[in-house]
Amino acid sequence: MLLKKIGIAAALLCASAAQASTIFSDNFDSDALGLNVVSFNGGWSVSDGAVDVIGAPNYFDLQPGNGHYIDLDGSSAKAGVFANSVAVTGGVTYTLSFDLAGNNRNAGNDTVVVNFGGNSQTFTRLAGDSFQTFTLNYTATVSGNATFSFADQGTDRQGALLDRVTVTAVPEPETYGMLLGGLAVLGALARRRRQA
Repeated sequence: MLLKKIGIAAALLCASAAQASTIFSDNFDSDALGLNVVSFNGGWSVSDGAVDVIGAPNYFDLQPGNGHYIDLDGSSAKAGVFANSVAVTGGVTYTLSFDLAGNNRNAGNDTVVVNFGGNSQTFTRLAGDSFQTFTLNYTATVSGNATFSFADQGTDRQGALLDRVTVTAVPEPETYGMLLGGLAVLGALARRRRQA
């Protein structure tokens, strides 16, 4: 009976340890709809151009059912760099997750350069592509703030669409080792108690 209880506890511990912890999340629904927006909730900034907040209800809602989202090539004919940052701990791996869609206005393909900490990746979306989730990992070398940014490469006022941005801390492998070591000790104690 005791071994069964330990097995259940181990399963619960493994399930909770395997989950990444969310340290940042934004879906832009609390931001006001508008063109060339400069004020955002959640610490966002725009530099070197503009972005638009579009979506429901009926404000250039190109991807219905997704609330508010960001047009990364705003209405100024120069796409802005849309950026934010999070506090990170040295040695920990973080995952930036985001939904990216094409411009949905037949304006050609959209290319977006995404940076997170020291990592950078370019994503290309076809004009008619709907939202799809992408990720970019970053392992912090030191503790401090890590910036993540999205820069559409277009200049036609019809950029890629961005929604549901999250940053999660990925559990470290050492955590699993410590968990398994603790479970081994519990198992040995249970065996010893049963023999006595």
